[in-house]
Amino acid sequence: MSKRVNRKPNGPKRPKSKLGLPDLDHSKAAVLNSLRSTESKRGYRHAIDEFIQWYCSEPRLSFNKVVVTHFRIFLENRGLAAATINGRLAAVRRLAYEAADAGLLSPELAASIRRVKGPKKLGVGVGKLAHRRRSTPLLAKS
Repeated sequence: MSKRVNRKPNGPKRPKSKLGLPDLDHSKAAVLNSLRSTESKRGYRHAIDEFIQWYCSEPRLSFNKVVVTHFRIFLENRGLAAATINGRLAAVRRLAYEAADAGLLSPELAASIRRVKGPKKLGVGVGKLAHRRRSTPLLAKS
């Protein structure tokens, strides 16, 4: 009698929905290697490290749009400026994109993460007010 051995098909691996620390580190390295500017690398490294620390601080079901939205709320509750939050979310979106490119995350899940909206920027940029010719008429009105 011959025994039958059940073998799994050697087809493509199914993308994960829950990423572990090695997966996140791999995606982080891919993001940082894709950037040219040292300042961009520094900012993205800080933002991704903060996200990974927050993501791994408590058990989560998966890396998805809801989790990234909770991260945005976490940043807003810390009182960070809208531009800062948008920069951090851009790094997380890029992390999801690179994870999908590496086959660690499904493209549909990465697309949903990229659709997480950041807070609206309100007011006038400070850089525009600093210019003397522009700021004098504004100060005269007040």
